[in-house]
Amino acid sequence: MSTSEFDNDDAEIRSDHEKAEVRRSRRPSVQFIDKNLIRRRSGGLEKQQTITQSQQPTRLASIDSHDEVEAAEVEEHKHDSTASDTDSDAEDGAGPNIREMQHKNSTNFNDFAVRRIKHAQYGRREIEIAEQEMPGLMALRRRAESDKPLQGAKIVGCTHITAQTAVLIETLVRLGAQVRWCACNIFSTQNEVAAALAEESISIFAWKGETDDDFWWCIKKAIGGDQGWQPNMILDDGGDLTHYCHKHYSTLFSTIKGIVEESVTGVHRLYQMCRTQTLTVPAMNVNDSVTKTKFDNLYLCRESIIDAIKRCTDIMFGGKQVVVCGYGEVGKGCCSALRGMGCFVYVTEIDPICALQACMEGYKVVRLEEVIKQVDIVVTASGSKNTITRESLDKLKNGAIICNMGHSNTEIDVSFLRDSSSSDLQVERVRTNVDHVIWPTGKRIVLIAEGRIMNLCCSSVPSFVVSITAATQALALIELYTAPPNRYKCDVYLLPKKMDEYVASLHLPAFDAHLTELSDEQCKYLGINKAGPFKPNYYRY
Repeated sequence: MSTSEFDNDDAEIRSDHEKAEVRRSRRPSVQFIDKNLIRRRSGGLEKQQTITQSQQPTRLASIDSHDEVEAAEVEEHKHDSTASDTDSDAEDGAGPNIREMQHKNSTNFNDFAVRRIKHAQYGRREIEIAEQEMPGLMALRRRAESDKPLQGAKIVGCTHITAQTAVLIETLVRLGAQVRWCACNIFSTQNEVAAALAEESISIFAWKGETDDDFWWCIKKAIGGDQGWQPNMILDDGGDLTHYCHKHYSTLFSTIKGIVEESVTGVHRLYQMCRTQTLTVPAMNVNDSVTKTKFDNLYLCRESIIDAIKRCTDIMFGGKQVVVCGYGEVGKGCCSALRGMGCFVYVTEIDPICALQACMEGYKVVRLEEVIKQVDIVVTASGSKNTITRESLDKLKNGAIICNMGHSNTEIDVSFLRDSSSSDLQVERVRTNVDHVIWPTGKRIVLIAEGRIMNLCCSSVPSFVVSITAATQALALIELYTAPPNRYKCDVYLLPKKMDEYVASLHLPAFDAHLTELSDEQCKYLGINKAGPFKPNYYRY
């Protein structure tokens, strides 16, 4: 082979290397880049481009042209201050002020505040999926839609804003109610679902990552006083809406027919108001209804706790030592799931009956101080205050995970998050809803969702179980709204047993379940009606 032929081969090889280098250095088109990534990194983009250009002065003209177009598109996104900004922006403090933005859906309806109205189509798909897994609530909608039992009802709601809640909200609208809504938790809102509701011209004020000021602003907007709208029913989850109305809009209670409350914390507040004679309307305690306690609290938590911790920490559960604080229905579900994953589970309890139940299930009942130094995971499910104190946190080992499955955000003392200047602890954001709490010694623990309810903040929940609770809430609203005067006084009531059984019956067809019917002789012997209720009020399921 001649020298010229070798030279030609070398030239071809060098040309191939240069082309390959160009292909490696060329970035993909903007349309294939996650917009989250663009916005988070756009601040340093110009500097990065300058370095790249200095390192590659001989880049082809076509590539340079491509970069100019791409940089222009990125710059356009960088200065975009519409409601289409991402959750990550808000959580990093870089998003727009949603309260000050001008909101408008495709029909020019503007009485709402959500993060991204343009993502309504994605939220609609989420809602459609939830509808398929909520057979009981959908059956209730079909059966009662023609009667419009909530015609004239004006319901203000404060609950978690999820696809399942959206099915409930739209059911209430189909049953004749007007609604205005806000979120009961600053982290649990699904932004695309909130957008889908706003696109349907439902007044909703909620987005994921609200500040405390945003939270109360959303409640005030949902009440609708500045719109001349006056609610006559309250659906609450946690008691914050009821508390705010009582404190700032006490005159509303002259026209409100009732309150429906679904959480331990909110029910506790209602009973306190009842004892101090400040409760001026009837209230329905949904939390302690059989269909809520025995299904939502137990099965929902059993299925969601593993998902939530896995998403946040990517840990392996096998062999981990876990302490669950509280062995009520929520604690029972958590313990069952954790043991099923191979964890060694300890339980703390104040109630001897619950403690005995835990012992009979094979769990070791301990005091927190006996195991706090050795456990890998701490789960609170007590519904109490300061279940985990700063003293407890100091004793945790390096790398321990702490999270809350109870409703209230007071179970874990996280005062150091609110006033970092007076604390010796450093808080470092790892990812959404995950923080490292770092001690001066270098020890660090993982705090999930800032001590708020973990499963709704960090994971999804089974729609079928939520359907049971949502149907119970809907029936409670119908009962209070349509009840004749003086049936209910200014007190806290449990849902009638007959309604609990009706909610359960709505969900049985999903399992192709067939109930056995009593004969007349059997009914007479048992002293019950053939159509129910089948158990006395004092019966413990």
